[in-house]
Amino acid sequence: MKKDFKYLYGPVDSWRLGASLGIDLLSQDAKVCSFDCCYCQLGRTPACSTERRLYVPTEKVLEEMAELPDVAIDYLTFSGIGEPTLAQNLGEVVSAVRRIRGEPIAVLTNASLISREDVREDLFSADYVIAKLDACSKASFEAVNRPAPGIAWQDVLEGLKRFRADFGGEMALQIMFVHSNKDSAREIAWIAREINPDEVQINTPLRPCREVPLSREIMGGIKGFFRGMNCVSVYDAEKVSVEPISKEHTMLRRGKKKDHDS
Repeated sequence: MKKDFKYLYGPVDSWRLGASLGIDLLSQDAKVCSFDCCYCQLGRTPACSTERRLYVPTEKVLEEMAELPDVAIDYLTFSGIGEPTLAQNLGEVVSAVRRIRGEPIAVLTNASLISREDVREDLFSADYVIAKLDACSKASFEAVNRPAPGIAWQDVLEGLKRFRADFGGEMALQIMFVHSNKDSAREIAWIAREINPDEVQINTPLRPCREVPLSREIMGGIKGFFRGMNCVSVYDAEKVSVEPISKEHTMLRRGKKKDHDS
């Protein structure tokens, strides 16, 4: 019988990271996020928050790390049931995990708090940061990402640029295209060029949610706007074979499906 890990999940077959072992520093019964994105597979955010606080003690994560079975892992990925930068011990846990594991460490962030110096410092401790960029203006940002009060589009944009300039690791932009922002693809591509990430990952919601995914043909046309950049699409991804450590209900509780995850 598989152990019921509470803070670790997967590995999942991530189209971006291969065999990705998830680390959830927000492990709660409800989603904890600063956005209420129209396409989120975890459903609506009960109450958007920008408060950083301790949800999961560092030692609890390390205890589960010590119990990991021998399983193939490409990345240790901080993600989970919400926005990982809301965990005030994110940087501490990344550094602690690095001391006991050899796999590279990734953080998936919606970039909502990236204008904050303390958040950027925590993200600097990762090897790979995948940051969200779904909009090209204040109006599209509020329509697609539906941020918590106090999160300004211009602050997010400037924070992304500053982080890119200062980060010594690898940075990717993840862009989720749905019907409400697909006609802004050209403008989003211009912004992506200004930020100049190592990679652009264009996605459309293939997992169950409130949005209908864009077709392979439409996504192919969108990818053309990113010509000359290192751009990958969810439709180009190859699946990897993984052996999850988590019980099925643990993965499903975090919105994790078998296809194109984390």
